[in-house]
Amino acid sequence: MSEMQEEGRAIGGRATESMTGRLLVATPALKDPNFDRTVVLLVAHEPGGALGVVLNRATEVPVADVLGDWSDLARHPAVLFEGGPVQPDSAICLARMRHPMRRLKGFQQISGAVGTVDLSADPEKMRDSIGGIRVFAGYSGWGSGQLEQEIEDGSWFVFDALPGDAFVDRPDDLWPMVLRRQGGMMAAVAHFPPDVALN
Repeated sequence: MSEMQEEGRAIGGRATESMTGRLLVATPALKDPNFDRTVVLLVAHEPGGALGVVLNRATEVPVADVLGDWSDLARHPAVLFEGGPVQPDSAICLARMRHPMRRLKGFQQISGAVGTVDLSADPEKMRDSIGGIRVFAGYSGWGSGQLEQEIEDGSWFVFDALPGDAFVDRPDDLWPMVLRRQGGMMAAVAHFPPDVALN
């Protein structure tokens, strides 16, 4: 490995491992209202920064109103989701492949059967290969070292994602669900009141 590559992999003096495909779960200490009780799937994590989508912020806008041709593939609830505060006019589409070992033009794997889909592709050509999609308006982004610092500061828990996390029928329940399945003290955090002052 060249000196430049080694430098690119080190943040704060330690080597970093890509967290692409993992979940960021907001801790009760995170005070940014954009991310209160959110679960973010990291779509990309590189030395230059990270990009993810919030999985549990459904809007009331039907996918059919925005992307009519894709609406049949949208999982319940078939609405747009707020992916994050960056570029809310852009769209990122997550998809779950029926057969993850097959290659599919327009599908970029994130982890296992889950990846992103190019919305300019023909959904009819993907119908047999895709088990469901979810469309996100905007995304969450971090500059070089920013996410790592937020994790170190206690703003995020980092957990492995399950293939169905991005496609749950009840996205509002995702934050406590992910915490509960960790067991132990993490499961107790799932019952943390939204406002400690009201406790």
